[in-house]
Amino acid sequence: MSLHNSLPKSPLADLAEPRLARQFSYIGGKWADNASRETFSVTNPADGTWLGEVAKLSGAESTRAVDAAQEAFASWSVTLPQDRAAILRRWYDLMMEHKEDLARIMVLEQGKPISEARGEIDYAASFVEFYAEETRRPNIEGVTSHLPDAEVELWREPVGVAALITPWNFPSAMLTRKAAAALAAGCTVVAHPSAETPFSALALAELAERAGLPAGVFNVVTGDAPEVVKPWTEDSRVRALSFTGSTEVGRLLYRQSADTVKRLVLELGGHAPVIVFKGADLDNAVEETMKAKFATSGQDCLGANRIFVERAIYDDFCARFTEATQALRVGTGMDDPDIGPLMNEKAVQKQEEHVADALAKGARLLTGGKRHALGPLFYEPTVLADVPADAAILREETFGPVAPIIPFDTEDEVIARANDTEYGLVAYVHTMDPRRIYRISRALQFGMVAVNRTKVTGAPIPFGGMKQSGLGREGARQGLEEFTEIKYVCRDWA
Repeated sequence: MSLHNSLPKSPLADLAEPRLARQFSYIGGKWADNASRETFSVTNPADGTWLGEVAKLSGAESTRAVDAAQEAFASWSVTLPQDRAAILRRWYDLMMEHKEDLARIMVLEQGKPISEARGEIDYAASFVEFYAEETRRPNIEGVTSHLPDAEVELWREPVGVAALITPWNFPSAMLTRKAAAALAAGCTVVAHPSAETPFSALALAELAERAGLPAGVFNVVTGDAPEVVKPWTEDSRVRALSFTGSTEVGRLLYRQSADTVKRLVLELGGHAPVIVFKGADLDNAVEETMKAKFATSGQDCLGANRIFVERAIYDDFCARFTEATQALRVGTGMDDPDIGPLMNEKAVQKQEEHVADALAKGARLLTGGKRHALGPLFYEPTVLADVPADAAILREETFGPVAPIIPFDTEDEVIARANDTEYGLVAYVHTMDPRRIYRISRALQFGMVAVNRTKVTGAPIPFGGMKQSGLGREGARQGLEEFTEIKYVCRDWA
């Protein structure tokens, strides 16, 4: 049953292909209504417009999805790699064919500007395309034997059923980055999207079905996260769990998965520093820092949270950055602004709390600093200068359009301050000194370092962090290997 038939007043009914707007979960190759018919509402964060009702499934139905995935694993794991590759390639083609509808769904339920939503669909599809190609490549590896008359081989085999839990800020890309790798490895999938953005995941399930993924190979279960996910952490048949979200929830999933000793891939919080040295290309540094701070309205784990600028260029940088921030357009997603709404009231309150705390401790407000007149979930792009070390915004992930700028005097000082965090996902550095680039790239305790640029992510690179920013890597060959086990075979022909 599709949403446009039952809820004709939803803006999702205006899609070019309305059947992409699904309201039921997808389990065992069927669009599954829940026995209680309990639902939850999804609204547009820009204006509160009601988008529809989505099935709120129980723990029993969550387990039913594992049943379906476990049954399908026996055949999918031995499906020829070229056949798996062909299905993934068809999934990619369908995503590209329906790109505009997928982007529109994302704008309506997540709020991001339409150009960013289109970019995310390209990004999401790139993982499906990449892993369609990688499907053919996990080969048996020969090893020189250490024993007489013995042959040694290492086999890569799929771990089994993989549980995927995805966030609301990148509702399409975070699902395909995980699912395409798991499916390419030969795993079957049970996925739980955020209750705030379920329609993007369900649309991808519709296209996966059309692409020819067999029943039970790819399952999407909607509902409350604790109700849906806890049975997966306790189920020994679920051999891998991949989660993108907060460090706090990541720790909880880590503990819940301990008894069944699962393979974990955790992409958790970030607290990215930007470090701008004198002698950097200041125009480029301002432009790239604007991208690092305000993409996805600041709701990005890669977002710049602490902007350190060498004192000799500090005032100049602050002036240029503030001028650029004041030029940002705030608006609703389909108008393609620079800044859209935040996801919910809690997110806006966090901006207010961080700004108030910083100002109370001596920071200067250069622009912004309050809710935008456009609506309750819009917050003005904000710049704070001279932010003291004890301000909450320098310790906690802000996840919004507030930029704190801090002066520094020496390289050793700024490295120590940048590393002084439990997070270690990405760091941004601006300098033209090649020796400094080498030194600081080695010294920064982050899984990814971007030098004189912001954009670093993509399907061919291993995405992930250090410390409490997570475990494992997503993307690249390493992302596929997270869903495999190595089997060692020692063979004697005698």
